[in-house]
Amino acid sequence: MSNEQKCDSRNIPLPIQRDVRQRCGFGCVMCGMPLYEYEHMEEWAKVQRHVADEITLLCDQHHREKTGGLLPKEVVREANSNPYNLREGVSKPYDLYFSGREACIEIGGNSFTCADQGYGTAMAPISVDGTPLIGLILADGHFLLNVVIFDEFNTPVLHIKNNQLFYSVEPWDIQLVGTTLTVREAHRKILIEFDFQPPNKVVINRGRFLRNGVEILVRPTNILVTNNATVLSGCHAHNCYGGLIIGHHEKPIGGFMRLNGISRYLGDRKEAFKFEKECKEKDQFLAEASN
Repeated sequence: MSNEQKCDSRNIPLPIQRDVRQRCGFGCVMCGMPLYEYEHMEEWAKVQRHVADEITLLCDQHHREKTGGLLPKEVVREANSNPYNLREGVSKPYDLYFSGREACIEIGGNSFTCADQGYGTAMAPISVDGTPLIGLILADGHFLLNVVIFDEFNTPVLHIKNNQLFYSVEPWDIQLVGTTLTVREAHRKILIEFDFQPPNKVVINRGRFLRNGVEILVRPTNILVTNNATVLSGCHAHNCYGGLIIGHHEKPIGGFMRLNGISRYLGDRKEAFKFEKECKEKDQFLAEASN
């Protein structure tokens, strides 16, 4: 058994919590719900210890069913050995509750707001090469949030699609506590942190957005594009489709900052020009192949 800690407190130490989240795929082992509670499969009153292998994740419903005797311990143990999210490879969707006629996203001290103008008002605060990394839609009095987080190799690790929260089970750690969603790529290394403020606001104070060799760092007071050291602070966009627009977009969109032709890199900045050259060669090959 790993990470055992015998004590009188029911509070599970943070390192053990992290081990359990990773092993269980960041969700209820029964249904994959990303809102969960820690459950000692061995009765706490009997063992009085915290052992990662003896703790699992259950959503509120399945936790109540186990406590009430409707969900047999053997079924929980079987699900713990083969958690839902690890079988599916992605978390079960979880609906985020947003509504209203106006939406606001604050990113690193920059604000982006839009009012519902009918016919599905849309806005893309950050977009790279035609891919909105953050987007919102106002339609029929509802605020629909859209976010895609990629790693250095363009693999999506988190996806919010029209208020539904999905994520892969590959990142080092994903934690949803209260209204704060934190995705870490390593110990103490936050990939992105959201503070959801229903009914119509989202705040991002820390984060790292990656796409096609572009790196955008979000800090409490600014946004930094590391490729060319561009810093954005105190900018405000209202009823404007774009915000920070980087790279080529087939359908040009307006924003308060547009960056074209910046160098790209994949992990190591020394590979910037090599990566950019490879991208151009690939685009040329695809263009020739389609003709």
